[in-house]
This record gives sequence, structure tokens and C-alpha cells, in this order.
Amino acid sequence: MLKIVEFNVNGKDYEIAVNPGELLVDTLRIRLGLTSVKKGCSVGECGACAVLIDGVVVNSCIYLTEWAEHKQLITVEGLRNKDNSLHPVQKAFIEEAAVQCGFCTPGFILTAVEIVGHRKNYTRDEIRRLISGHLCRCTGYENIINAIERAVKESHKP
Repeated sequence: MLKIVEFNVNGKDYEIAVNPGELLVDTLRIRLGLTSVKKGCSVGECGACAVLIDGVVVNSCIYLTEWAEHKQLITVEGLRNKDNSLHPVQKAFIEEAAVQCGFCTPGFILTAVEIVGHRKNYTRDEIRRLISGHLCRCTGYENIINAIERAVKESHKP
């Protein structure tokens, strides 16, 4: 039996009929065309499917769409500023060359947005721990950590 789910994605309200057990990753990718949300491991281990739900990073491959009822979701497609410029975290990833193949990048960026949102300073070891839910096969993580450090520092500037 279908269930109607209402939620907001990237500032736009949706009302969607979903099957019980429909995964959020499928709703976002297939129904809404938000392809920054990747299907990686399908068991919540790699972080490629990460989305922000009410400001917290969640692996959408193990999150049912119906659990998103009345929540605010953000994908990378929703990060641009009102003037259409890149989010500061996206800029930091570019400036620090924190991408290679790009498959894992959206998940890392959304986790970095959450980290920056805490408005705290972090050591490199703390950042490593905070991104430990993401797997990258290309970069070795150093430039990703550099980018997150840069974004955190930039967020503290007046």
C-alpha cells in the first residue's frame, strides 16, 4: 500500500507516494533526478549516498523515504548560494584539489558542510574521525582533510 510522504528537498516541497521500504537514495536519484546522491555499497558503509537531513548527515541507502516525513533534506544540488555561486565548502574542495574521480565527493562535501556548521575548530585527527564514514579510493584523504580545514577556517572569518 502506498504512503504519501511530504518533505522538503533543496528548498522545494514535495509530496510523493512511496512503497513501504522504498529507500531514500532511490527516491532522490530516480524520482527527483538528484544524481549527486550516489549508490555505492548499499549498506551504509561508504558514504556516497550521504544527504543532510535536518542538518545531520545520513546515509540514504539505509534510510527509508517515509522516515523523511516533514524533514528538510539537502543534497549537493541544493548547496549553491542565492547568487548561484558555490558554497564555501565546494570552493575549498576545488582550491585544495580534494577530488579525483568525484564519486565520493558529494558525500564528503555534505559531511564537511555539517562539520563547518558546528562552528568549532578541529584537529586533523578529529576531522579524520568525523569523515570515517566515507570511503575514497583515489585521493588518500589528505586533500579532503585540507579542504575541510580550510572551510572551517574560512567560516570563522568575519
